[in-house]
Amino acid sequence: MSGRNFDHRKRWLVVRIKELAENFAIDVCAYAVMNNHYHLVLHVDQDQLGQWSDEEVTRRWTAIFPNNVKLVETLGLNRKSKAAQKQLRGRIEEWRTRLGDISWFMRCLNESLARRANREDECTGRFWEGRFKSQALLDEKALVTCMAYVDLNPIRAGISDSLENSDFTSIQERLIVEAKKKKKRSYRQHRLITRRTAKHLLGRQAARHQSELLNINEMFGCAGDRLPISQRSYVEVLTSTLKALAMPPSEKEKALAFLRERPGILVEIGIVPESWLDAVQNFNRYYAQAAGSETSLINFHRYRMKLGEKFKHPDKWIRGRIPARHLFGSVG
Repeated sequence: MSGRNFDHRKRWLVVRIKELAENFAIDVCAYAVMNNHYHLVLHVDQDQLGQWSDEEVTRRWTAIFPNNVKLVETLGLNRKSKAAQKQLRGRIEEWRTRLGDISWFMRCLNESLARRANREDECTGRFWEGRFKSQALLDEKALVTCMAYVDLNPIRAGISDSLENSDFTSIQERLIVEAKKKKKRSYRQHRLITRRTAKHLLGRQAARHQSELLNINEMFGCAGDRLPISQRSYVEVLTSTLKALAMPPSEKEKALAFLRERPGILVEIGIVPESWLDAVQNFNRYYAQAAGSETSLINFHRYRMKLGEKFKHPDKWIRGRIPARHLFGSVG
């Protein structure tokens, strides 16, 4: 161990996430930056992407890659050249696709942090151990469970004992945004908005060129309807969950009873307390490429087959069905 504190790099990461989300057609639903890894829950807004004009696409792309400004200016000046205009249109369509691509979002995020950290350490070479891993969240059960899994990372790791003290997480940011709106703040809210480790989320500079988190009441489920939850109900279930997680294994039944007494959004999205408590602790172990109910996984598998993907046993085995059945119930 070097004994150095790298919290400033966690701030770099959070700020860069929000800067990229401001320009990509990608919303941030949840995040948690830990000591040696981080988690992100993202939503690609294809409708927004399709509505952007060529000028808007160019503005957003060049905000991320300023070196492309000269290319756009040069090609734009050659209006009489069909080849130049064709090249410009091709570039813009390429940029439009990339602005809705999670792989490009992650590339811009990881590469920028790696370069900055290497400059600070006066070294070169690889910074990240490997390529990022991604999962498709197929329905509202998977979305809410994964968000809770991400937001509760510091609690499970024993780094924090409360949502307010969970630094570099989206739940802390949501609580800070809520506290800043209050004229009469509670003692806990006052401490929260004066927290040193959260200074990247406070003040005027924090809002410049940075996207806000996607509001919970603006998130949609698999049926196209808004999720039947609010920030208040989400915070309430996380508060109940962290209290249950703090109980020793010998008091598991007591923890489950505690959650049953305060079901909140669990009833709305149809998850029983036993499954919820298991999922928010072990979500990363249960799924591979996609997460969701058994029905959602079956539909996703059929969709992939229509796209031409080949499977060794296409009709016999769908990865994640057994965990989905365990967590969210079997197909009726």
